[in-house]
Amino acid sequence: MLIANCCAIIATTMSKINVEVKKNGTENVLSLVRRFQKRVQESGVLPRVRSIRYSERALSPLKVKKAKMKKLAGLAKYEEAKKMGKLVEKKKRR
Repeated sequence: MLIANCCAIIATTMSKINVEVKKNGTENVLSLVRRFQKRVQESGVLPRVRSIRYSERALSPLKVKKAKMKKLAGLAKYEEAKKMGKLVEKKKRR
């Protein structure tokens, strides 16, 4: 019963859906876990959680703007060093 309660808590916290299974009088633990797994599959919790598992949020406009400004500043610094002849040429690798 401890396993089923633990899994129920995990399923509810990740997707805001209550999946609850209570042990009947003479029911053994294996059938309880089996019923819990079936309820979880019916509710569609796992496919939804797996689909958003590796998704990333879009960057905010301010963060994108800062990244662009940093890149442009670095490019300007590089161009200035190139114009002044202060660049160290890197050897090309094979």
